[in-house]
Amino acid sequence: MESIIEVNGIRKVYKKRKSKEAFVAVDGISFQVGKGEIMGLLGPNGAGKTTTIKSICGLLVPNEGSISIHGYDSVNDRNKALRHISAVLEGNRNIYWRLTVFENLEYFAGNRGMSKKEILPYIEELLDMFHLQDKRNEVVNNLSRGMQQKLAICVAMMAGTDVILLDEPTLGLDVETGYEVREILKRIAFEEQKTIIISTHDMDVVQDLCNRTVIINQGKVIANEQVSKLLNLFKTSAYKIHLKESLTEEQVKHLEHKFPIHEWEGQILNVNLDHEEAIYDLMDILKMNRTSIETINQTEVNFEEVFMKLVKEEAVS
Repeated sequence: MESIIEVNGIRKVYKKRKSKEAFVAVDGISFQVGKGEIMGLLGPNGAGKTTTIKSICGLLVPNEGSISIHGYDSVNDRNKALRHISAVLEGNRNIYWRLTVFENLEYFAGNRGMSKKEILPYIEELLDMFHLQDKRNEVVNNLSRGMQQKLAICVAMMAGTDVILLDEPTLGLDVETGYEVREILKRIAFEEQKTIIISTHDMDVVQDLCNRTVIINQGKVIANEQVSKLLNLFKTSAYKIHLKESLTEEQVKHLEHKFPIHEWEGQILNVNLDHEEAIYDLMDILKMNRTSIETINQTEVNFEEVFMKLVKEEAVS
């Protein structure tokens, strides 16, 4: 797959106010994004995700490392690099609330140097695609949040760039509109071969929409893998065990030592086995007090569970 974005070992350090101390927000992050790919960029609050996003968009310059967009260095060839990327950051702030839907699209296309003659057909196409035709003459301030969000994505599309970066594209949307936005993004990536980077806390969006995810924690990449592979990995290693009696304090102590990623409540144990032989270690702990097992089953996982387990594993490693 052709790489459109290459992030190579970027590091960003901030100096704390009124102090000589430094805070490392991003520490050697690297990844690539291919043409026509929808990639999820994830991370808990304070992980370095926002710094990474702003660096890709050219709003921040890393202290070390490099970012190239379509082969152009984001620092040395900044204008050429940023010509290939458009973004919807912080919700719908890239639209003018006192203009109508049509006027917003016309205005931002004009900012890109496009003539009215060449943009009118594309505006009509976008209004149809995003189901905004009946709102074309509506002032943005009067639109619902979902309509405003769809318009914000339309404005990003008007730029005609290879890469679209979306920050929380479904935040605050109702279920129907959120589903509609997801389907449109799939169509854009598949039919128009646009590269889409999505930063979100909505794990259902990641599971449904993204081909691959890069997860950042404490300024470093802790996962860079196909969503389907991560789901399969944790599906085969996650177990729910119903016991006939509670564990002893000694058993719990051994459990915490051997299996830091687990949940224990009453007589139900959820545990993550990081290798095949780990099942024997678990059985040895249960045999210590001859604890009887009622049932043992592999657990169906969703991507939210995958994300939380990866972050927890990083925290205890």
